[in-house]
Amino acid sequence: MTLYNKWLTDFKENLILYVPLSIILQSCLGSISIFYLTQMPYSTSLLIRVTLCTIVCMCYNASIMAQLKKKWIFNLLIISLVTNIVLLLTYPVL
Repeated sequence: MTLYNKWLTDFKENLILYVPLSIILQSCLGSISIFYLTQMPYSTSLLIRVTLCTIVCMCYNASIMAQLKKKWIFNLLIISLVTNIVLLLTYPVL
């Protein structure tokens, strides 16, 4: 069994426990990403990055509220976390 399948199984079994934690985690990570992005000089790429960050965070929150399948919710969580981490890692160091 792969690591992904183990995490997915655990997520499905304990959904009620993981949902509040994951909402807080991805929302905080998303707001940190937005904070650092707004420190950059204004450009078109900045607007695209902020929009992307907002969209992935909203998609995850909407999937929970829409009560989608647990696998969809888990996949959207991973997409949201990876996207926000990549946006943070691509922030230019001054």
